[in-house]
Amino acid sequence: MTHHMSRTLRAAAALDAESTDLQSPDARSTGATPSPRGSGDGRRRSGRSAARARFDAYLALTKPRVIELLLVATLPVMFLASRGLPDWRLALVTLVGGFLEAGSANAFNCVIDADIDERMRRTRRRPMPRHIVATRNAIIFAVLLGLAGTLLLGLGANWLSAGLAVAANLFYVLIYSLVLKRRTWQNTIWGGIAGCFPPLIGWTAVTGRVGWEPLVLFGLVFFWTPPHTWALGLRYREDYAAGGVPMLPVVRDAVPVCVQILVYTVITVATSLVLWPVASMNWLYPAVCIVAGAVFISEAVQLLRRARAGLRDAQLKPMRLFHWSNTYLSLVFLAVAIDPLLP
Repeated sequence: MTHHMSRTLRAAAALDAESTDLQSPDARSTGATPSPRGSGDGRRRSGRSAARARFDAYLALTKPRVIELLLVATLPVMFLASRGLPDWRLALVTLVGGFLEAGSANAFNCVIDADIDERMRRTRRRPMPRHIVATRNAIIFAVLLGLAGTLLLGLGANWLSAGLAVAANLFYVLIYSLVLKRRTWQNTIWGGIAGCFPPLIGWTAVTGRVGWEPLVLFGLVFFWTPPHTWALGLRYREDYAAGGVPMLPVVRDAVPVCVQILVYTVITVATSLVLWPVASMNWLYPAVCIVAGAVFISEAVQLLRRARAGLRDAQLKPMRLFHWSNTYLSLVFLAVAIDPLLP
């Protein structure tokens, strides 16, 4: 523990040192001693820079880009549940509370995966591998975020939504991070359940109950997660292997991985269409699902063809499917939000 703390202090000192060279150009060129007023200004700027660096480090612990899924999968479902525009105050409370809860889970994950992140090129610039944030402080930060998110959802929306958010948090930390991630290639399949909760949280925040509509969208995100994540795993296969994470692309050849990606992609598109009759959607939603889904499946087929041609890793161009999978999910949930507004 002392060793980690000393490394943290050294990293923080280096971080502060990077922002302290704030003398005027004349002072640097002549070696003149800056005026007391200049020193005060420099110290204030240095203090602001250090504070901003620490803020950025703690924000990075929450993995804001990962939480984009929360925004994509929560707010549109509130439109569907309201059959129109949801109350903006309820929407704001739900999104902020969900962000805090998801940020808590991600911060815990950063602590648990610090050793993995340190060995992977893709993640070694995160705060924990760089020892910018002490482990104890990161844990306290994660706990406080979780408590704040739970209270905000419980008091601002309802306790069912708060309970679902806590369940997602605990599943991600205790089941995925501590049990599945390092032990089985199925980590992505079952660990992805934690990311399926936003539709349930958005729906229950409006209605106070669980319905078939959010359960269908829960299934959509569940089947979408493996092809999305395995595409990333194909691109960074060696990185995951170095980190000791048994992702499917690490333990299987590219061809069977791409077959699995295609299978899950087809199931994802089929699941999206189930919402059409279940929620009595208008024409826009199925049209978007069919067109966007066709492109998604086409990308999966092309990926499989490249794998069968003997291409591997970056040559497979798996990031094409990865980026389109994000676009696909965004378009489908955008249609979920807009469709109820149509006459």
